[in-house]
Amino acid sequence: MIARTTLAALVATPLLLAAPAVAAPTVMQVNSSLPEGSFAHVFLQEFERRVEEAMPEEIDVEVFMGNTLGSEEDVLQGLGLGTHHASLSASAIAQVNPRAAVFDLPYLFEDRDDVATFIDSEAATLLEEGFEGTGMELLALWDNGFRVITNSVRPVTTPADLEGLKIRTPTSRQRVEMFNTLGANATPLSFGEVYSALDQGVVDGQENPAHVAESAKFFEVQDYMSLSKHVYLPTFLVAGTQFLDRLEPEVRAELEEIASGMSEWTFDWGDETDASVLAELEGKIAINEVDFAAFQEAAAPLYNSATFVDVIGKDMIDATRAALAE
Repeated sequence: MIARTTLAALVATPLLLAAPAVAAPTVMQVNSSLPEGSFAHVFLQEFERRVEEAMPEEIDVEVFMGNTLGSEEDVLQGLGLGTHHASLSASAIAQVNPRAAVFDLPYLFEDRDDVATFIDSEAATLLEEGFEGTGMELLALWDNGFRVITNSVRPVTTPADLEGLKIRTPTSRQRVEMFNTLGANATPLSFGEVYSALDQGVVDGQENPAHVAESAKFFEVQDYMSLSKHVYLPTFLVAGTQFLDRLEPEVRAELEEIASGMSEWTFDWGDETDASVLAELEGKIAINEVDFAAFQEAAAPLYNSATFVDVIGKDMIDATRAALAE
């Protein structure tokens, strides 16, 4: 019995070895610092759906929110080292590619059509080239939103209305200089301190996208929201070069096409969300438009300020302004 069983096993073994192995899809882990339910989560879920619908046997997208894979800075470093795959990031990208700080220039983009114009311009090519040598590549620019100003003193319609207001800003030299130039008293604070600082009158106001002001319930401690659109910051979908190099050329090309092809969808989503957020805030805070041209004129000196030019590069600034002027 033993001999026959052994013989049968030996005969069957080559058949088992001859069965073709089915290759598992390549896992693509994407990190975001934002929580589940955020706009970034919505975008990444749509990206996951599109990629896996187009290439179910090639790519398996796994989304990790709330810095599950590590801090945003650690993940970006990991892209270059090959320990991480991809990240959807915002302001931290400027630490890797200073040209991305062009989005800190005030009153550069008036609407999302301007952002779409930038994406199709030579300026976007310069931005992509800024990632060379970092170990990562830019796959797409997606929406994030225009920043607005809230405060508890008065509506802000012209630059003169900012005079003397204590406005909380992030710890960004560019944002601090911008508000100081416009007449406000910029006060850098971490985001976690903003609500209590507004509530206690330590600062008069703050600046963030409208959806952030709504979700953080700043309307409870602020009276006015001015749709200043002073800064538009996108989110950057970046992937590690080592990860991308592991993909078959046609798979990589399709992945890049899906990512960039989502830009317009995210912009449409942003427009719709802005409208719904402002509708939700009606009656909770007074909302007003601003004199955008007046703010552009007041902010013009910043385009020659060393705080911006030395970081971004004059070539990047000139290319962006030329693209938007066409």
